[in-house]
Amino acid sequence: MKIKGMRWWIVVLLFLAAVLNYVDRQTLSALAPTIQKDLNMDDNDYANVINIFLVAYTIAYLISGRIADKIGTRAGMVVFVAWWSIANMFTAAARGVTSLGVYRFMLGLGEAGVWPAASKAVSEWFPAKERGVAIGLYTMGATIGATLAPYIVIPLATHAYTETMPVIANLLGQGTGWRLAFIITGFIGLLWLIPWIIAYRRPEKSKLITTSELQMLQEAEAKESPDDLETKNAWSWKQVLLFRGTWLLLVGRLITDPVWYFYQFWFPKYLSADRGLNQEELKITWLIYAAAGIGSLLGGVLSGVIIKRGSTPANSRLWVMLGCACIMPLSPFIANVTGLSLSMVLTFCTVLASLAWLTNITSLVVDVVPKHSLGTVFSVVAAGSTIGGIIMNMIVAAMVTQGSKATGGFLDQGMHVLIDPVLNLVRGNGYAQWFLIMAFLHPLAWVILKFGGVNKLSVLKK
Repeated sequence: MKIKGMRWWIVVLLFLAAVLNYVDRQTLSALAPTIQKDLNMDDNDYANVINIFLVAYTIAYLISGRIADKIGTRAGMVVFVAWWSIANMFTAAARGVTSLGVYRFMLGLGEAGVWPAASKAVSEWFPAKERGVAIGLYTMGATIGATLAPYIVIPLATHAYTETMPVIANLLGQGTGWRLAFIITGFIGLLWLIPWIIAYRRPEKSKLITTSELQMLQEAEAKESPDDLETKNAWSWKQVLLFRGTWLLLVGRLITDPVWYFYQFWFPKYLSADRGLNQEELKITWLIYAAAGIGSLLGGVLSGVIIKRGSTPANSRLWVMLGCACIMPLSPFIANVTGLSLSMVLTFCTVLASLAWLTNITSLVVDVVPKHSLGTVFSVVAAGSTIGGIIMNMIVAAMVTQGSKATGGFLDQGMHVLIDPVLNLVRGNGYAQWFLIMAFLHPLAWVILKFGGVNKLSVLKK
């Protein structure tokens, strides 16, 4: 059986994987108050668990792409999704902060792998003019997963199991609801493996692709890589680390990804602390994820349009990223304007621009790195993202903490010597200072990427 437009069905699977990835990730955040109470955890314990996840995520980024390059996209995705799904299910067995930390560490080791593997899938199944849209579509899955998570897991966690399912309640014990939420969301990930294993092959080995689609992909690959780079060996770690594009793109994500992390982890707290919104009113944060989803897709569409007009893939990404960088200076006004409505409009614009940027900087990795080493380079680049997120967490925590010491987890203590002067400089200055900083991050990263010559690397790789 042949399926018309098979590459878009591949993106549907990647989209669903991203949705599941973020549902599993956000389950803990959505149920944090209940879990903290049941496991007798304070905020420091919770901070430690979150930081343990981020440490594992960073480690996994560095190795997961290499794994995908070695065993292939199909097998790599199976390993990553199965690993994180089982780890999520095991979280139901947590009896204290230590065991919860172990299970979340294991989750982080698996979840990072989906992104380099998904990028490899796009490089194998899409011509350059469509890669931005494909990456935007599966990136949008992450924002939808984050949006859906509370609506999926909170009803599961608050159901009266002792009355309706006493057997389950007796089996799982205290915290039956949240424990079952982890089991069910993890199990859904295992179900996702079935269509992936059946459907995914490289185009030339797929029995589902039509002759016309395969011919189109082969012609596009021949045009982009006339020297048939697939016959070359994968880069060694030395070659990866000596490749200028690795460091340009790593720095670009390290500088700019903290903006998206801030909107995920801190913006609701800002609305509560500085804008006075209560728990019910914080539902307005759905606008963040709507903007992120639109930005993810729009960024890919715009760069695709520019490619069709004759620009090189890398140059098209930079043009869209320049537009995004020009929008980000709106950030300080989010904290300074009087009305909530105008503040949320400005937030919508900056989040949209941030995710359109993220789609295109991700596409740049696919544009400038040979397929045989894409996973490895992507992993190193993406590690910059989580490092930037960790640093942002500590800086913002210091900004919103009064007094000489900020309360935090073990990671804050471990990096105390490195960034303590920065923390002391910003401590107690409030959210407004971070909104000001965000105005300059994307413009700075664009200058680094442009004058570092990242757009010329797509020619050099050939």
